[in-house]
Amino acid sequence: MNQQVVNQEPRVIKLNARDNVAIVVNDFGLPAGTKLPDGLILKSFVPQGHKTALVDIPQGAPIVRYGEIIGTASSPIAAGEWVDEARIDMPEAPALDQLEISTAVPAPLPPLEGYTFEGYRNADGSVGTRNVLGISTSVQCVKGTLEFAIKRIKSELLPKYPNVDDVVALTHAYGCGVAISAPDAVVPIRTLQNLALNPNFGGEILVVGLGCEKLAPERLLPEGTEDSIVRMQDEAFDGFGAIVDAILTQADRRLAQLNKRTRETCPASDLVIGLQCGGSDAFSGVTANPAVGFAADLLVRAGATVMFSEVTEVRDAIQLLTRRAINEDVGRALIREMDWYDAYLKRGGADRSANTTPGNKKGGLANIVEKSLGSIVKSGSGPIHGVLAPGEKAKQKGMLFAATPASDFICGTLQLASGMTLQVFTTGRGTPYGLAAAPVIKVATRSELARRWKDLIDFDAGRIATGEMTIEETGWELFKLILDVASGRTKPWSDRWGIHNDLTLFNPAPVT
Repeated sequence: MNQQVVNQEPRVIKLNARDNVAIVVNDFGLPAGTKLPDGLILKSFVPQGHKTALVDIPQGAPIVRYGEIIGTASSPIAAGEWVDEARIDMPEAPALDQLEISTAVPAPLPPLEGYTFEGYRNADGSVGTRNVLGISTSVQCVKGTLEFAIKRIKSELLPKYPNVDDVVALTHAYGCGVAISAPDAVVPIRTLQNLALNPNFGGEILVVGLGCEKLAPERLLPEGTEDSIVRMQDEAFDGFGAIVDAILTQADRRLAQLNKRTRETCPASDLVIGLQCGGSDAFSGVTANPAVGFAADLLVRAGATVMFSEVTEVRDAIQLLTRRAINEDVGRALIREMDWYDAYLKRGGADRSANTTPGNKKGGLANIVEKSLGSIVKSGSGPIHGVLAPGEKAKQKGMLFAATPASDFICGTLQLASGMTLQVFTTGRGTPYGLAAAPVIKVATRSELARRWKDLIDFDAGRIATGEMTIEETGWELFKLILDVASGRTKPWSDRWGIHNDLTLFNPAPVT
């Protein structure tokens, strides 16, 4: 344990008047004997981001953060002691049949007018933030062939089309050896269908298939586009070279169409923004997520579509969300997604406590309850306007809950299928995560991380914890950065380095 102390005044953060714990802000923690601003003297070393008791907490008494109970004391905890995870017994998850629905619906947020970005408008009215050719696959067997073809496309064809940003392979491990007719197969199939329709791909669809797979390529195409398939087992192809040439011929036609697209001024209401977190820590709910939540409110006020996700990271705070549901149907839909996921985890012999990682705990998050309370702050302060099942396409404006697992890669894939054109990703521990299909703005919860990863982190929300900026100031700054990135004026670090994670389907159905 690093007990180095820099020359900083002791600083702790208590979030709610009801809280009986506070987290340490100082980069290297605070040693025993430190006198806090309120006069409390620490009885033990407390690492950065971890909690200290502000009052004596008897065994079995609630431990309160965010004004909510995150657990009970497993043994007596004295004021000034480190409240580490071993000293907290986790409570039961909120009962889904006892939740209040639409009992605290916030007033509609006041409109925010006049904000625009430079985007690519599509024939269906949607607007992309990138101009990309996405090539789908119907089965994992063709992944290597498509990747080989894309190398040639990028070297031989893409230079002819300067208005096209990239060519992306929408590859996956699905399509055969699966129970294609199982009820839950709707999730991966719907995801693949909607991925190809992401606004960043400009409506130019191409699918590479094999020919004998269970997931017929035709199932991935809208009506009237059946000629957009290259099927490797087609008898007309004389060898591998001919197959690759066919892919290049089809790609060339679509690149020519995409090259006609140019950026035009669009209202901020045309944005579809995804919110996600990965490598969370105790500052996530104090700095980055509140800043993102404020920016999300601004986007909603401007008429945009904003989605937050990760079922296990809202499950233990679902009672706070169902109250904000705009109506009974939205509240019931939230409960439906929680209930489905509870059953999914139970089938696998797990529960929501499996979510927290060693990094989460090292960063001060004692359990999934504390993590959830910090996670939902990304959803801002307004009503919850809608709920999307995994991979379902968004068709309305406002703040939406898009049900996904908490896995960064699966969540990103599902949000792309839902129509996300730009993602804001908060992190406390740090991650190089990026997506080839949409820009990702990475927001650090701590200034120390932003400084150390100066060429991987795009935005420092840690300035809230140090008192340099307010949540409102950082929220506005982030909102303007989102418009700049959506317009192509600013490139996130993951794009500058070309760091992009593979797409990962969520397949809860059986594999045969």
